[in-house]
Amino acid sequence: MPADEEKTSPVHDRHIALGAKMADFSGWQMPIEYAGVKAEHAAVRERVGIFDVSHLGKALVKGPGAKEFVNSCFTNDLNRIEPGQAQYTMCCNERGGVVDDLIAYLKSDEEIFLIPNAANNAEVVAMLTEAAPEGIEVTNQHTAYGVIAVQGTKSDEVLTALGLPVGHNYMTFVEATWEGQPVIVCRTGYTGERGYELLPQWDQTGALWDALMVAVEEQGGLPAGLGARDTLRTEMGYALHGNELSTELTPIMARAGWAVGWKKESFWGKEALEAEKEAKNTRISWGLDVTGRGIPRAHCDVKDASGTVIGTVTSGTFSPTLSKGIALALLNRGAAEGDEVVIDVRGRDVAAVVKKPPFVEVGVRES
Repeated sequence: MPADEEKTSPVHDRHIALGAKMADFSGWQMPIEYAGVKAEHAAVRERVGIFDVSHLGKALVKGPGAKEFVNSCFTNDLNRIEPGQAQYTMCCNERGGVVDDLIAYLKSDEEIFLIPNAANNAEVVAMLTEAAPEGIEVTNQHTAYGVIAVQGTKSDEVLTALGLPVGHNYMTFVEATWEGQPVIVCRTGYTGERGYELLPQWDQTGALWDALMVAVEEQGGLPAGLGARDTLRTEMGYALHGNELSTELTPIMARAGWAVGWKKESFWGKEALEAEKEAKNTRISWGLDVTGRGIPRAHCDVKDASGTVIGTVTSGTFSPTLSKGIALALLNRGAAEGDEVVIDVRGRDVAAVVKKPPFVEVGVRES
């Protein structure tokens, strides 16, 4: 397939049959909404939702010393976890900017499975391939697996209906089978709710989606698109690459220093990030709880009480749970929780209060 040709997921025909509103997302035709963002968002918060996120990248690093190699590249410390666990980490450039944030599945010391973002999969694979020592093989598996996210308080019931494993701890995974075919079941997600991400083989994704849809509907759930995925993650304050993270925006600016193994001997961008951490002179991410009338959007200026611009919105949306606007923003170091600010929304000042996310409380980390 030519690099510039739009790609589709293995359940694309199901989205069309459901009447989904489709749009381009990182070169992929993906569902933005079905019944509507508000309804899909509420289904996840209150019951369960099912997302097709097969556009997400996949890659495998394999060979003697694979764990040590990956650990010398990405920010987080793989020595913090054991085989069968997954870890949020970042691939940085020499300036400390984030080429991508991704999930690393530690299968063994010789096998690491990676889930990068769709747009950055090829770049991450290229960087790893260039740096890999002899004996370490890096394989682009972008279309080897589908990814289906089942998120919400009823997610266990949905998986149980299909005989899939449930109840394992947050950020752990189980290599299971369904209908005689392999599927990875990981207790991860991007919504804040209890849930799972399932990785079947690409050509098995449609059949698994169909079976999951039946179980989701039995629990009063809905298929959910990337629109609801965005409102759900913004309510939690989760960073999105291209908004809160980028090659110009560092883990420190995004308050993701917790995903940096500062005591590691080396990783890409370490010197630059250590210097930034010491200097304490960059803007950092905050939440903005809108108290006025208006919905902030990315790139809106944020001003203090005197009218001085102190930052910019990186993500802004209407919160279906709170029925008001919320935002994530990069603010000057002097900003503090509880500060009253205004957001310039198309030339109109909208009042907001600085807040540390999440905007809503959920039980994602319950084991």
